[in-house]
Amino acid sequence: MKTSYLSKHGGSSNAFTETEYTCYHFDVKREYLKGALDRFSQFFVSPLVKAEAMDREILAVDSEFNQVLQSDSCRLYQLQSHTCSHGHPLNRFTWGNKKSLVEAMGSGINLREEILQMYTSNYHGGMMKLVIIGGEPLDTLEAWTMELFSKVKAGPLLDISPKTNMPFWKSGKLHKLEAVRDVHSLYLSWTLPCLHKEYMKKPEDYLAHLLGHEGKGSLLYFLKAKGWASSLSAGVGSGGAQRSSYAYIFEMSIRLTDSGLKNLYEVITAVYQYLNLLKQSDPQEWIFKELQDIGYMEFRFAEEQPPDDYVVDLAENMLFYSEKHIVAGEYLYEGWEPELVKHVLSFFHPDNMRVDILSKLFDKQSQAIKCEPWFGSQYIEEDIPSSLIESWRNPGQIDANFHLPRKNEFIPGDFTLRNASIDKSLNDDNPRCIVDEPFIKLWYKMDSTFNVPRANTYFLISVKDGCSSLRNSVLTDLFANLLKDELNEVLYQAYVAKLETSLSVVGSNLELKLYGYNDKLAILLSNILAASQSFSPKIDRFEVIKEDLERAYKNTNMKPMSHSTYLRLQVLREIFWDVDEKLEVLATLTFSDLAAFVPELLSQLHIEGLCHGNLSGEEVIHISKIFRNTLSAQTLPEEARHGERVFCIPNGANFLRSVRVKNDPEENSVVEVYFPVEQDVGKEATRLRAITDLFSNIIEEPCFDQLRTKEQLGYTVDSSPRMTYRVLAYCFRVMSSKYSPVYLQSRIDNFINGLSSLLDALDEETFEHHKSGLIADKLEKDPSLSYQTGDYWSQIVDKRYMFDMSKLEAEELRTVRKEDVISWYDTYIRSSSPKRRRLAIHVYGCNSDIAEAAKLQEQSWTAIDDVKSLKVSSQFYSSLC
Repeated sequence: MKTSYLSKHGGSSNAFTETEYTCYHFDVKREYLKGALDRFSQFFVSPLVKAEAMDREILAVDSEFNQVLQSDSCRLYQLQSHTCSHGHPLNRFTWGNKKSLVEAMGSGINLREEILQMYTSNYHGGMMKLVIIGGEPLDTLEAWTMELFSKVKAGPLLDISPKTNMPFWKSGKLHKLEAVRDVHSLYLSWTLPCLHKEYMKKPEDYLAHLLGHEGKGSLLYFLKAKGWASSLSAGVGSGGAQRSSYAYIFEMSIRLTDSGLKNLYEVITAVYQYLNLLKQSDPQEWIFKELQDIGYMEFRFAEEQPPDDYVVDLAENMLFYSEKHIVAGEYLYEGWEPELVKHVLSFFHPDNMRVDILSKLFDKQSQAIKCEPWFGSQYIEEDIPSSLIESWRNPGQIDANFHLPRKNEFIPGDFTLRNASIDKSLNDDNPRCIVDEPFIKLWYKMDSTFNVPRANTYFLISVKDGCSSLRNSVLTDLFANLLKDELNEVLYQAYVAKLETSLSVVGSNLELKLYGYNDKLAILLSNILAASQSFSPKIDRFEVIKEDLERAYKNTNMKPMSHSTYLRLQVLREIFWDVDEKLEVLATLTFSDLAAFVPELLSQLHIEGLCHGNLSGEEVIHISKIFRNTLSAQTLPEEARHGERVFCIPNGANFLRSVRVKNDPEENSVVEVYFPVEQDVGKEATRLRAITDLFSNIIEEPCFDQLRTKEQLGYTVDSSPRMTYRVLAYCFRVMSSKYSPVYLQSRIDNFINGLSSLLDALDEETFEHHKSGLIADKLEKDPSLSYQTGDYWSQIVDKRYMFDMSKLEAEELRTVRKEDVISWYDTYIRSSSPKRRRLAIHVYGCNSDIAEAAKLQEQSWTAIDDVKSLKVSSQFYSSLC
């Protein structure tokens, strides 16, 4: 399908392959749906499968594989496939790369013929499901479907009945896999029968709810009390390998502490004690009823998804659910069947269990080391002592701390819509300031669009000296993590009832978000604030959370793409505490340091928040009173609230930061080229943002086509605007396992230099298509309450308060001409412009030599060797947020 047709008309396309199916999907502006469908249908009627396109796709497949070479989760999945029973359908390399495809051709296989044979065997009506979402009447959509897809050949119906009884793996083995990241994770897996036909009863979800619970009496609560684990998740994953027609795979993942790793087998013993509790207790209908109520509530008040996501979900649902349940099947719990739960529970025994341990602590001197051939991962396979397996079969006495969860007090009962009693035409279009006091400022908008009993309440809490020094920055991180740990039981219960919480350190502030059903939201907020007010850390939890934070710091920047973003912000932000320095400080901090710090941190505060959704004005004012009445802090003076300042790169400057990857075996290199535009302030700011977005819309597809499709530089190629604390910029980015940053920079420069000709040659009709597509995007209604809240919140965080920004940008776009875009390019991007400024971030993978960076210094680049020294002698934009 021609991507240029879609990009010209405000659309995009993608595809992915699961274990047992492939999904192709696209989206486009409404009036071009039929044209896109016409092109889309031809792929399933008469695909071209051009030989030269195949060569390019082999390289694209290889680039995609190289992106995940250092991913622990992908390495683990491939090890599980590699050590699966020989002859089992999952005992294979499940990715594909250049080696696997070229080797196939080398052994005499004609790849093009194989693809066409696969197409002939599988791409027929009996194996395919089609979902179309459009604005036209159903009769019109049906007529188009008949017209365009009737030539897809017929074939026998898809058979998804269970295929084999062959065991997935040998029992009684412990697989130790060397981790890339600093982590200790225990994975326990049990194969269950294929449960496709039990989707209304969901016995696996009932068991996942209990095994993954985090409240008192749960497995995780016990393991945390022992100091053995920091998190746990359990259930059948959503991926095709976990829910295949061969079996369902139920996996329990436990993030272990150092102590937990030392007591690995005691952890597994605890798992079997809890399983024994479940086997000895009858399945509880009231628990099923809670899940049923939550599922029904989630379906009844489901937030609308973006259509391109929803269409994929429905297409997948058609494979597994009956026709009448395609929309609702994933939410429904109907037909309580305790015997089915017992039957599924009977598969949780050690003879049906696989044990994997993923850890950075790996015995590299062991004579038993093996190598997984595709990822090159090192692993050891050991026998678990038979005496232990026997003890897990009969765990004996159940620890007295284990018991079933209590009833969930956070399940909502009030679904009344607050807007039912008001004239919706009188409701404000945008948030208004409803509380404006020295201590707290709240913005408020009652929802009158989505009509769901949900609310999103976001709060930016400015604290005293939270990040004024490196030491304070680390102590603030510790405080936030310890507070979440202390609140975990309450937050988890609310989470199960679909009232979620996020607490994070953002810059020098704490950001608290509560979002979900509004009925119990004020109660949860009271709990959180009361816990922070009376915060009294415990020394045993301090040690565990400190160990967790140490790991988090060590694992920062392990991915080259996030590393390049980090390095860019490190240069741009005036105050930026380096993660390696934070790690050094963390090692020196004691329990008494934190205990002394927290009262000072919380002694002066300022809160700015947004309350959006199903809340009345009175309820929002009540929320402000909860803050004032619960917290004893004084008001943090305005001059003491930290404002972010961004490096003002001088006109004509070309700064270069070159760094090696943090993870030594990482093959991928990244180049990120950042062009500052202007500070986002003043009368012209809206027009400048609009032109920047239009430039992006025009060049996005040519950039991808040239640098990825034609030149095959790497799998990830993108170009887009950046907004960094109200400084507008434009960025080009490429990640490659094949080429060095110096070469990637030259190819990006070459593409940028060619943009002058591309823009000049752009005909008026194509330009207007891009413009109208972007205007339509900006005027498109937000699909859900949470999307709308996100837009409003970004305006508050940026202190712009332009709540109708997209609408204003759309208005500006109507008067933008092609000459304006060319002028923008000539001013900010073109190499001959005296105003052009660049910051290039080069992250060198293990296949590239960082000594090459010296070549660029001969080409007018200024190397940044010491970021701190650069900042001392530099100018910064005034702080806007």
